[in-house]
Amino acid sequence: MSGLASPAPAPSGVTPVRRTPMSLSRIFQICTAAAADALAAHRLTPMESGVLAYLNRATGQPGIDQNTLAERMGIDRSHVSLLIERLAGMGLVDRQINPENRRAHVLRLTPAGEKLYARSRPTFNAGQQKILDVLRPAERDMLLDLLVRVVEGNRVLARPGAGRRKRSASSTK
Repeated sequence: MSGLASPAPAPSGVTPVRRTPMSLSRIFQICTAAAADALAAHRLTPMESGVLAYLNRATGQPGIDQNTLAERMGIDRSHVSLLIERLAGMGLVDRQINPENRRAHVLRLTPAGEKLYARSRPTFNAGQQKILDVLRPAERDMLLDLLVRVVEGNRVLARPGAGRRKRSASSTK
C-alpha cells in the first residue's frame, strides 16, 4: 500500500506487526480482551456493557428502541434482541411498548442497571486506558481522533453484513 512506511524492526523472536488496516484490526481483539477482563467482576460481557453505556441516563440515550440501539452499536438487530432479553432477565433493562409505534420497544435501564453501569465504569475505563498507556497523552488523543475519522468515514462498511458481496441474478442461474 502506498504511503505506509515499513514497520520498525521487531524485537528478536517477535513477529512484526503489519501496517495494513486489516492487520491492525487486532486492536479490536485487544480492546475486547481488556474490556472482558475489566467487566468480569461485574458479570457483564463487553456487548452487555455497551448496551448499558447506550441506555444510561448520565451519558446515554434512554428511551431509544432496539433498532436504533442495533444501529448505534453496529450489530445485527437479532443480536440486540438477545442482549436485551438477557439484560431484562437480569433486571437491568426495562422494555416498554412504544406508544408511537406499537411494534417497537422503548429501552431504559432499571435502577439496578443504572447502579451497575456506574459501578462498572471505573474498572472498564481503567482497562481501556491501560491499552493506551504505551502512548504519550498527545498521541492518545491523536490516535482516537484518527480512529473516529476512519470509522465515521466508513460508516457504510460498519453495518452488519456490509462486507458480504450480494449475488447478482445472473450468478444464481
